[in-house]
Amino acid sequence: MKQLLIALGGLSFVFLISCGGGGETASQSPAATAQEAEPPKADPKGIGEVKEVNLTDPLEESMITTGKAIYEMKCSACHKLTDQRVVGPGWAGVTNKRRPEWIMNMITNVDVMLAEDPQAQKLLEECLTRMPNQGVSIGDARALLEFMRKNDVETVGEKDQAANQI
Repeated sequence: MKQLLIALGGLSFVFLISCGGGGETASQSPAATAQEAEPPKADPKGIGEVKEVNLTDPLEESMITTGKAIYEMKCSACHKLTDQRVVGPGWAGVTNKRRPEWIMNMITNVDVMLAEDPQAQKLLEECLTRMPNQGVSIGDARALLEFMRKNDVETVGEKDQAANQI
């Protein structure tokens, strides 16, 4: 019995040594630690199919009408046209803060944007509610963008200030 206890104690000691650790080791280089600490760089155009948007001036009235209808059907429950945040952020001034490509990628590619885009992730942290994928097409997203541009002219007096942001 005594020999069995000694053998079990020895096995336990070997097991603890072989499974121990897991904490920080001196072998981690400072460069590797610095790379891990750097936040990923955000692409001001976001992540998705939309790489470039040609903005019109004057605004395109037919797209505004379509965009307003889509807003009322799919967006108005969570987004107001003012700067008031309800579930999602208010839309006032959005084209002055975000590039048109980013806005359209957020509308059409929301799941990937929330998973990988640092700006979208920051919005998620602020709003605490994940934007649902509404299944909006690229063409409908462009109409929504045009509606947002018109809303910015009406609510904050200017539009597209972020269009050429790098």
